[in-house]
Amino acid sequence: MVRVDVDPFGQLTPARLVEGLATLRALGVDVVATDLAALPAGRRQIEVLLTGVHAEVLTDEAVTLCSKAFGTRPVAGVLTFVSRGTDDDAHGVLAGFGLTGRVHRLPGGQGWDIVEVTLRRADMERIPESRIHTALEASLNSEVRILLE
Repeated sequence: MVRVDVDPFGQLTPARLVEGLATLRALGVDVVATDLAALPAGRRQIEVLLTGVHAEVLTDEAVTLCSKAFGTRPVAGVLTFVSRGTDDDAHGVLAGFGLTGRVHRLPGGQGWDIVEVTLRRADMERIPESRIHTALEASLNSEVRILLE
């Protein structure tokens, strides 16, 4: 999810803000619902939901889409990776650390998955395992086991 300030200087009318949101949705962009017109200038941010793992690419795409929809020079805000607990999310977490690995799911004893993530031992020399483990558990909401090869 990329936050984008679509009207950083407060120049758009309430009608134009509504029109811009409608344009984004017509383009197939998934936007978290918000009442832009009720927000003060400088805080007219929308949350654009995009799929991908490369922060810079996602941010650029969100700003470009908002520029087309609102006719302004939007300003990118915070990028947050939203997780649904999928294997793609695990790969996204790894990519955030500059890693690749194999992800394998096993059924757990009480209905929760156990996710085994196999990483190269050499990669673990530059990133503490605890950081990767914590990020994976938070993203997957599952027990995570890191295996090294």
